[in-house]
Amino acid sequence: MFLSEAEAEAALRDLRRRRDELDRAIADHQLYLELGRRLPGTAPVREPEPEAGPPPAWVPNRAPQAVAGASDPARAGEDLVAARRHGRALVAAALDLLHEAGRPLHAGEILEGLTALGFAVPGHDPVAALNTRLWKRSGPGGPLRRLGEAVYAPAEEEEDLG
Repeated sequence: MFLSEAEAEAALRDLRRRRDELDRAIADHQLYLELGRRLPGTAPVREPEPEAGPPPAWVPNRAPQAVAGASDPARAGEDLVAARRHGRALVAAALDLLHEAGRPLHAGEILEGLTALGFAVPGHDPVAALNTRLWKRSGPGGPLRRLGEAVYAPAEEEEDLG
């Protein structure tokens, strides 16, 4: 019925790790919302209510609502989840493109491939927005490795070269 001291400490470590992940996700989305609100000419995008069933992992040629600046607090959590799914799908597709190319690619080249796959990267400068997203995922333990200004390769290639 009661947890041992070791079990309680393990549970606390797990909860703290999950809290840190949530704090990072919240900070990322707050930054995206703030940047979206500061861009000139951007207006909140209202999407129709989704039908029953899980939302798609990504929606081609459309910016997630959270990035565009959703104004309905009741839907804010759903919008953030959709934006997160879109971001993960975007990075996964970028990794696929890097693997297919067999060489490092510039963010502009990656954007061309993503656009051909039906992805849209919101923002005034989509290459810069994509570069920022890829740069954030190129840190320690991330799936990407940054080789130069806006040039990326899959992280696992580093292990193959070393």
